[in-house]
Amino acid sequence: MGAEDSPGPRQAPGGPPSPAGLAGPREPAYRRAMDWTTKQCVPCEGGVPRMAPTQVDEAIASLDGWDAQDAGTRIHKHYRFKDFREAMRFVNALADVAEAEGHHPDFTVHYSAVDVALWTHAIGGLSENDFIVAAKLDRLKEARGGGSAGAH
Repeated sequence: MGAEDSPGPRQAPGGPPSPAGLAGPREPAYRRAMDWTTKQCVPCEGGVPRMAPTQVDEAIASLDGWDAQDAGTRIHKHYRFKDFREAMRFVNALADVAEAEGHHPDFTVHYSAVDVALWTHAIGGLSENDFIVAAKLDRLKEARGGGSAGAH
């Protein structure tokens, strides 16, 4: 590989290039302080590994009120609202996010509460797509509507 092909010095996450331009392997995005809302979902038709339990633990730490379920193969959040109308406004906004990202959560409406479960069906576990959608749902103004949106 010639000098013109060299990618240049590698930077350690969040810092300047390491000495002699060398850094260890790049850390996955979920290991650094991650704003998942800056990412877009990528289509998944299977054939990619699902996240390992330690990766799930690291990634979920960047989300507020979400918990891992089913041996770390799904993430879940319980949202509370003032009434049924606010819960349904959230569900409609959730549908817009899901369509825009091409990644669709399961959800259940319980009058003034909504349970949301995410996982990547094609791989039977979690991928970055699940964390991207989770973060985008939390950023919805409808998620903060008149009630408290949080884990239960």
